[in-house]
Amino acid sequence: MLLGDARAGKLADNIAGFGRALRRAGVKVDSQRIALAKEAALAVGISEKEDLSAAFEAVMVSREQDRLVFRELFDVYFQDPKVANKLLAQLLPSAEGKAEASKRRPRVREALAPQKTFGQQARPAAEDQKVEFDAAMTASDIERLQHADFNALSATEYRLVERLARDIKLPLPHFAARRSHPAAAGARIHWPGVMHRAAATCGELMQLPRLARREQALPLLVLVDVSGSMERYARLLLAFLHAATRRHPQRDVFAFGMHLTDLTPAFRQADTDEMLAHASLAIADFAGGTRLGAALASLRQRHARRLVGRRTMVLIITDGLDTGEPAELAQELAWLRRRSRRLLWLNPLLRFDGYAPLARGAAVLHGYAHGMLAVHNLAKLEELAASLAALMKK
Repeated sequence: MLLGDARAGKLADNIAGFGRALRRAGVKVDSQRIALAKEAALAVGISEKEDLSAAFEAVMVSREQDRLVFRELFDVYFQDPKVANKLLAQLLPSAEGKAEASKRRPRVREALAPQKTFGQQARPAAEDQKVEFDAAMTASDIERLQHADFNALSATEYRLVERLARDIKLPLPHFAARRSHPAAAGARIHWPGVMHRAAATCGELMQLPRLARREQALPLLVLVDVSGSMERYARLLLAFLHAATRRHPQRDVFAFGMHLTDLTPAFRQADTDEMLAHASLAIADFAGGTRLGAALASLRQRHARRLVGRRTMVLIITDGLDTGEPAELAQELAWLRRRSRRLLWLNPLLRFDGYAPLARGAAVLHGYAHGMLAVHNLAKLEELAASLAALMKK
């Protein structure tokens, strides 16, 4: 059976083109998934657009955060011919969708926009080579961007690095919870299990089941500085944290500048671009000054219950250029340190060799933090999980 128009096999080419558009939108799609999509089209048929979309989504999308992008791009890429034979004969891609371009997700707009190769002005329209998303870049480009300071990137490089940051994993440390579960080894005997197994063997005790304590991820509280000096870092690190901690069971995120803003509702969005849009609407003091002491006072007064039983790992992402009173900051940091398992300072200024926290706010924060880590480029973000685990053991 030939996919698409019997005279031209047009649909097969469009499926391949759709796969390339997904890659440009940051969805990980390889040639094998595109081949599976063609097989799925043969299996479900093309008389119902909803069935075809569901079949493509099943074989082409592997990450939850990509599903909304896939669905929107599918609707835009394959226009809505209501008659089945029109879909069979045409199904031509078009950059004009039902929704206005301004309402589309940024990743969808970028996928449909005229493509440019990294480091070049334009890409020949006839060129149809396989490019991985990450693929508009050469190996040397990627290596350079791995160690490039976020604040020194061009607009195009910044967008590429932001999307690369979303794929970095951040496995967080775990702790032994109070509750236990049956396991092969453990500190206590599981007596109900003993009796159950004894009943099955006529009272003979052949095994002694044990109880082990459950492992749970540490509760996480993140405070992100959105002042003017942190503007380029804040957006990228919010995108990184949203993707890297997506499955974390207890995650609270706040932005602070002159005031404290709760971003936890925004972080419940499945799509990172949606989260950034909600965060932009919620933050009223973006690119302003920094008053960490006042923000921590607001955290203590209104959100103290977010800190769970002195088990919470607190990450403060700031350059330490605070404009508030050092005495107030010291008082609030002392309270926060008492209520948390670890208080860690993620400081982009560590990009400078020989950096020392000489500013008033930085000096106070350095005195109360359990450790200070760099987060100014992709390489440091990739090392972050190992660094956090090492500091938790101290």
